Amino acid sequence: MTTTRVLTGITTTGTPHLGNYVGAIRPAIAASQQIDVDAYLFLADFHALIKNQNPDEVAQSSREIAATWLALGLDPDRSFFYRQSDIPEITELSWILSCSAAKGLMNRAHAYKASVQANEAAGEDPDFGTTMGLFSYPVLMAADILIFNAHRVPVGRDQIQHVEMARDIAQRFNHHYGTIFTLPEAVVDDHVAILQGLDGRKMSKSYGNTIPLFGTPKQLQKSINKIKTNLLEPGEPKDADDATVFQIWCAFADEAERQQMRQAFAGGIGWGDAKRQLFERVNDELSPARERYERLMADPGQLESILQAGAARLRPQSSALMERVRDATGLRPYR
Repeated sequence: MTTTRVLTGITTTGTPHLGNYVGAIRPAIAASQQIDVDAYLFLADFHALIKNQNPDEVAQSSREIAATWLALGLDPDRSFFYRQSDIPEITELSWILSCSAAKGLMNRAHAYKASVQANEAAGEDPDFGTTMGLFSYPVLMAADILIFNAHRVPVGRDQIQHVEMARDIAQRFNHHYGTIFTLPEAVVDDHVAILQGLDGRKMSKSYGNTIPLFGTPKQLQKSINKIKTNLLEPGEPKDADDATVFQIWCAFADEAERQQMRQAFAGGIGWGDAKRQLFERVNDELSPARERYERLMADPGQLESILQAGAARLRPQSSALMERVRDATGLRPYR
């Protein structure tokens, strides 16, 4: 049976929240369980250094995110689960790719362009505060994808450029040195839920409007109680489609439960009652995973062993590909 290599990178910054779970973690774990998929899921800890130079925060976030994915059901025996920094061939490949990647391509990367535009708007030098990590991260991202010749890379619509750049870099290399790299395909699922945050905007660490995934039940309830609502009283009909409480409910409920809650909104359910039901629904789904998460966080040695085992399974693949790359580029033993 032919399998498809699907690669997902997980940036190790911040604490996982409900939006991460609904929009990325839950669908990725479901995809990893398909028999015709070889799932590669990695902690992008090198990328984290672009945004955060606090070593304790980088290490803690990496640990929390590894524990989160495993607690939510990722099977490290059925998929390849690894830490980017444990595969040294990735950074070696990144340098080799950077020697043929066009600088103009890097100039067009969204993150770099946004930094330049912000500096110019503030009257600063265009490159003020810009690190080489921010400028050249598309090359590292290409190496992440190409080191295992991934076929498909699930991304949000705003991240398609990352995969397009990896394709461009791979094509340029293949043209010059011979075909070594598979050209990856960006996969966008327009049906993936984008969860609203406490203030009604997209749930994002950048907005400070997130609901942490594995807080205590009391903390979860407190966060849900902070969801912004209007001033309609109990008994007054409410527009479910304009309510963050209902939007989050839909991400955790089945179709029958959605319709029941929609009818409750039309019938004038009070905001306190709606939030209580939302808390109970979310807490019921997360409670078993929360217990597993707490056990994993209390046993960092187990987490480390799982990630090291993942890297050990993959190193033969990455080493074999790098042998081909070195030979193709002339970095070969004298013979």
